[in-house]
Amino acid sequence: MARFPRRSRATTSPKPPIRTALVRRETPSAPVGTETAPAPVRREHRSLGRRMRSGGAKNVVVMAVAAGLVGTFAIPAYAFAPGTDGIQFGATAETQLTKAQPQAVDVADDVIAAPLSQDGYDAVSGEEIRAAEEARAAEEARQAAAAAMTSYAAEASQYAPAQVSGAASPSAVFSVAQQYLGVPYVYGGATPAGFDCSGLVKYVYAQFGIDLPHSSTAQGAAGTQIPLSEAVPGDLVVMSGHIGFYAGDGQILHAPYEGTVVRIQPIWTSDYWIVRI
Repeated sequence: MARFPRRSRATTSPKPPIRTALVRRETPSAPVGTETAPAPVRREHRSLGRRMRSGGAKNVVVMAVAAGLVGTFAIPAYAFAPGTDGIQFGATAETQLTKAQPQAVDVADDVIAAPLSQDGYDAVSGEEIRAAEEARAAEEARQAAAAAMTSYAAEASQYAPAQVSGAASPSAVFSVAQQYLGVPYVYGGATPAGFDCSGLVKYVYAQFGIDLPHSSTAQGAAGTQIPLSEAVPGDLVVMSGHIGFYAGDGQILHAPYEGTVVRIQPIWTSDYWIVRI
């Protein structure tokens, strides 16, 4: 009979104590672009939903109250419908005139509308005002000139033209010219009421039958220029823009300028020449 080898008896060691360990499993990573919502987030979503439902209810209440207020405010506008029979709210004469059709009146073509006026004053344009001011200024100037001429009208009578016989010698001319000493200077004047420089020369020579132009330049060209050494009283002293009678000793009898009178005074310039008519 075959024999099998003897098995050795295994000696078993005492079993170690069993320990329980908690193993933490890692959560698989989520794909890119996705997020794993933790549990607390779900709770927050649930809270947000409750608040939204609560807020929606509140909004419904607020809208209902607002609609009620609008209806309350609109009530007077619809409720107020006064009748035309009442005294306080009835149609007045002013309202009737306002609603009435515009009135028109036919007038004849020859009727001229009255000028526009306000508060008792006629309305005028700026051009009319300027024209009135210019007219007033011209009238004032005319009156002033007339007054000046009138004041010397009485004195002019004593300066009657002298009766001169024979030729207009320088001495005779100077004698007549002296009669007008003291006559005021008047621009453009050629009478004893007022002279300018050439007006005086013209008026004096007119008494000798010599008609000279009313111009100092033309009068100076009407005669013959002579040397200063041959000048005698009655010759003409001619200068640029002015003329007068030579009075001897380097003096001139002339009508100087506005604001002065016919007078004799020393010649103030060497720029002159002597002319005999």
